[in-house]
Amino acid sequence: MTDRLHPALIAFAVLVYFFLMGPLVIVIGAALSDTGYLTFPPQGLTLHWFERIFEMSAFRRTMVTSFQVATVSTCCALLIGIPTAYALNRYRVQLPGWLSTLFVLPVLIPEIVLGFSLLRSIQVGAGLPVVSTLIIGHTLLVLPYAVRVISASLASFDFSIEEAAVSLGSPPVKTFFTIVLPNVRAGVIAAFILAFITSINDVSISLFLTGPGISTLPIQILAHVEQFFDPVIASVSVLLMVLTVIVMAVVERTLGLTFLAK
Repeated sequence: MTDRLHPALIAFAVLVYFFLMGPLVIVIGAALSDTGYLTFPPQGLTLHWFERIFEMSAFRRTMVTSFQVATVSTCCALLIGIPTAYALNRYRVQLPGWLSTLFVLPVLIPEIVLGFSLLRSIQVGAGLPVVSTLIIGHTLLVLPYAVRVISASLASFDFSIEEAAVSLGSPPVKTFFTIVLPNVRAGVIAAFILAFITSINDVSISLFLTGPGISTLPIQILAHVEQFFDPVIASVSVLLMVLTVIVMAVVERTLGLTFLAK
């Protein structure tokens, strides 16, 4: 006999879906509204506000800057995070226990404090360019996510396989790239996605580290909201949602979300 779901449980699940999808529907509707102000339900449908985004040089410029900073900082975080996670799992007995906590400090420290410290010590003290300071700040911000996610993948890896390959004459570096890294590929991809999204949406650190003529997309959104109340902001939000969906679709087509969740 097949168990049937209780109607109350079905109704609760529907309410949860409405609660999760409701804000997205409102944002999409506001972005398509044919009015000069934010409103929902939309009064007419138009794509004018999406065109308006690319007509404004400030949004175009900050989009490019945000993607550049997010990509470079995420790659830097992975270059540091992969060997760090490997060492923390491979030599967990020899290394002190507090060492793994050290890489979580950027998450524990408030982003405002971290951003102000980077402003004083790197941008003002060392005189580094704004873009370089942004990359350093975002790298510190996303590094804990890279270390933690990759460490979770390495926690289930059997290092005796690596030892067997080395004992058969394979160089340690080659063994790492041909045996260890392919087995944690899902963790590396998940870390890249999480770090990239965190970096591109950051406000607190970027607010301190941006300078004249150089800004990021979230900071430009805040500046636009202070002066205007048009649906451009909703259109930018929809574009960011579409970007997230595209990234997840690419992962699904190449690896599959079930593979990524391993």
